[in-house]
Amino acid sequence: MPLRSAELSSSLAAFKADVTRASDDDDGVAAIPEAAVRPPGTLHLTLGVMALQDENLVQRATDVLQSLRPGDLLRRIRLAEKKKTAGEEEGQASPPQLGEDGKLSLAFRGLQAMRRPDQTSVLYVPPADDEGQALRRLCEELRSPFREAGLMTVDDDGRPLLLHATVVNTVYVRGKGKGKGKGKGGRGRLTFDGREVLARYEGFAWAEGVEVGEVAICRMGAKKVGDEGDQAYEVESEVAF
Repeated sequence: MPLRSAELSSSLAAFKADVTRASDDDDGVAAIPEAAVRPPGTLHLTLGVMALQDENLVQRATDVLQSLRPGDLLRRIRLAEKKKTAGEEEGQASPPQLGEDGKLSLAFRGLQAMRRPDQTSVLYVPPADDEGQALRRLCEELRSPFREAGLMTVDDDGRPLLLHATVVNTVYVRGKGKGKGKGKGGRGRLTFDGREVLARYEGFAWAEGVEVGEVAICRMGAKKVGDEGDQAYEVESEVAF
């Protein structure tokens, strides 16, 4: 699900300028390399991963996608959420806004790490799902047909769907065996201690009212777009809400 928001892009630019600055404590080496901070055009919520190794599989996945009716699903979930929240005490957190136009409007707040915060390689921003689990229900139902068709990878360990927008990923840093935070013997993915950054951005409001209006099948590997250094994933097929 692509995330397109000027406010989100602006927050990401400010975050990059902040966390990639070298400090005296780091001997002039920034804890988070610039190349690890993801371009705004790559921000998205991943519903699942598919290994589509030939055009027949691509077409099957496209057919499943085009058979979805995200707008109808949204309206059904919105109705259920309204019934569920009716009569609840005033002042409780409101649910994600499911608008009349069929688009999902989300907020993005805070910052979290994949795996150990003191030795991480990925930082992400979670979408706000303050009440009712509407967003999770929507995403689970959208990816279910792909799983039923045998197209989407299923985690063997049974981990639940983790909705997140990745803002830092050191897999994109070249020469990962050099500098601070390298893996054992200079090999493997670059890691860093993210605890200080996580503490500073714990309650940070990245963006409010980010409208999500499409579900897309994208090819792995973002490509450069425009002249400002942005990148985006190639869309194979998409369907509007």
